[in-house]
Parts: sequence; C-alpha cells; structure tokens
Amino acid sequence: MLALRLVRKIGTFRKFGTANHFLAAAIVSTVKKASHTVTNLVPNPVREPISVEEPALVKLKAERDPEKLFYLFKANAHNRLVIENRFAFEDTVSRLAGAGRLDYIENLLEHQKTLPQGCREGFIVRIIMLYGKAGMIKHAVDTFYNMHLYGCRRTVKSFNAALTVLTQSRDLEAIESFLTEVPWKFGIEIDIFSVNIVIKAFCEMIILDKACFIMVEMEKLGLSPDVYTYTTLISAFYKNNQVEIGNGLWNLMLLNGCLPSLATFNIRIQFLVSRGRVWQANSLMGMMRYLRIPPDLVTYNLVIKGFCQAGYLEMAQRVYSALHHEGYKPNLKIYQTMIHYLCKGGDFNMAYTMCKDSMTKNWFPNVDTICKLLEGLQMIGELRKASNVMALAKERVPPLTADQLNALCSTLQRS
Repeated sequence: MLALRLVRKIGTFRKFGTANHFLAAAIVSTVKKASHTVTNLVPNPVREPISVEEPALVKLKAERDPEKLFYLFKANAHNRLVIENRFAFEDTVSRLAGAGRLDYIENLLEHQKTLPQGCREGFIVRIIMLYGKAGMIKHAVDTFYNMHLYGCRRTVKSFNAALTVLTQSRDLEAIESFLTEVPWKFGIEIDIFSVNIVIKAFCEMIILDKACFIMVEMEKLGLSPDVYTYTTLISAFYKNNQVEIGNGLWNLMLLNGCLPSLATFNIRIQFLVSRGRVWQANSLMGMMRYLRIPPDLVTYNLVIKGFCQAGYLEMAQRVYSALHHEGYKPNLKIYQTMIHYLCKGGDFNMAYTMCKDSMTKNWFPNVDTICKLLEGLQMIGELRKASNVMALAKERVPPLTADQLNALCSTLQRS
C-alpha cells in the first residue's frame, strides 16, 4: 500500500510538471530497502543540518592541556573534517611541540600513516613536513624511506618534502648524500625545486661556493636555473659583501633571459641604496614599470629612504606622491622614514601633515621622532599643531607607556 501511494504521488508530480527524476529515483530505491527504513519515506519538516565533526574542531582549538589535546585528536583520527583540516593538524602538532610532547606527536602521526589516508602521497608529504616543524628530522626522513610500507608511491614531491626537512639539520654530508643517492635508489627524477632547496640551505649555511657549484652542476643535468635560484644566490652574496659575484649573477640572469621577479628587484634596489646609488635604484624602479612588474611598498620605502639619506628630500616627496598616484597607501615604515627625514631637513609643517595622517590611522612614529617634531613645531611657533600631535599621542591604542608620555610632555615643557 505504501508503494502504491508513492507511485500515485509521483504520478501527481508528473501531472503538474513538478516531478524531479532524482527525487523519484531516491524514493523508489528507498522502498526496496528493509522495512526499518520505511519511516524515512514519510515527508518530514526541514531539519537543521546535523554536524558531528565541527564541535571537534572547536574543541581542538580551545584545548590547552597537551594531554587532553592528544587524546581528543586521537579520538578523531577517523574524522575527515579533522584530519583533512590542515590548520587543525598543524596547530595541534605545533602546540604539542611547544609543550615538549614529542612522544604524543610521534604517536599521532605514526597512527595516521596506518589509516586509509596513509596511501596518499599528499598526506604523507604533510606528515613529513609536520615532523619537520616539530624538529623531528629523523622521523621525517624515515617516513619518506618507509612510504612503501603504507602502499604509498614516492615521487619528487615527497622527495622534496624530506629534503626540505633534512636541510634543517645543517648536516652538509647528509644533505649532499640524500640529493645524489636517493633519486637513483628510488628512480626519482629531481626537479628545479629540489635544487633550489639545497641552494637555499647552503646560502643560509654561508657555504656560497657550494651553492654556486650546485647551480653549475644542475645545468649539466639539463635543469636551467629559475628566478628563485638567482634571487636566492644574489641575496646571499650581497648580504655577505661579495658584491662582484652578486652583480655577476644579476647580469648572468639577464643574459640568460630570466626575468627578475619583484623580490629580485627589491634585493637589487636594497643593495644599490645601501651603496648610496639611489639614482640607479630609482631607474631600476622605472624599469620595473616598463616590464609591468608593479613596485610594492617595500620598493617605494627603499627608494624614498635612499633619497632621504642622500639629502634629496624633494625627490623623496616625488616618489611619495608617485606611490599615491599608483593607488598605494603608505604604511608605517614609509611614514616613519618621511617624518624622520623631514624633521631632520627642517620641513616641520610637512612632517606634521604626514604625522597627523599616520597617527589618525593608529600608526605612530617612534617617540624620538615625535619629540623632534614637537621641538620643531614649537621652534617655528606652531604651538597649536604641537598640541594636536600631543593629543593624538595620548589617544594611541594601545596607549603609550607612562615613560613615553613623560618624554613627550617634557619636550613641550622644555620648549
């Protein structure tokens, strides 16, 4: 009788043109199930969606006790909304590592490998990187070596993950061995990311000759350096005052037709400014626009600071105006730079305008700069402006310390 009523019901839907084939199929399929599912066929009022998993994420985020956090995560080992949530996973491991409970981390991650998700390389890559963030380098590398035990195939992705973690060890011999022997052993073809990982590690270890040697050797293997390769090396050589090699790498990059990125340009501009070659830095920023690589606030701040340090305040203000013309808004660093050097150059009215604009956004220059501005404003008779600056300083959120406010007040009193 129930089936008959349903057939009539479907016929009625068709008669008025409102039949839904998916709904009909679902109903017919349900009728074929065991009798205990019959109650599901009766139309029910719309119910709020039931969420079992979401509270677990909330509890994980709120839990501060390492032991309770461990057992809570372990209890949700099969909860997809937990294990597939990258933030929840990383946050849990990070907090356990902060509590020094590496045993809990090992227990959780080793257990995760045995579950169905353990056969996915992307998931194993996450396990490797999580071990790395916890400083458990051996566990990370062992995870890579044991991937076949979980039915997981190795590719250059998992290789690069293990290599990245291994570089944290700063063990030169282990890194070189892993890079040269492991790909051959497991039939993995390394890529440019593999090489860049090693070059970055060697640069951080200040083994710059090795880093350059790796770049040369990679070309023999048919891997051309990319912009990340050049940027990493150029930055390292400039930081270590090996200017000639840094300049040579810049020229080599251009000669090989590798277009610099925003990061590469900023590194080069920073170098030029540090050497007092601000006009060249400004020209390089012009080249960026020609190449349709928009300068960012870091670029503008570097050039503005360069002109200020060289005593070209008018040029600094022009660049500051160009920043607005390009649709950018100055950040705290740019305000700080301009206000400091405008005060140093005696242009206290312009410094006041910028300081007021900055402070109304709750971006405050350092107290020494504000003191110099207050002194200058009073020196030129702009007492009202000095009072405005002081009033804005008192409204800072969070408030200035008592010592800082006293310093500002004493500046006004002295003047």
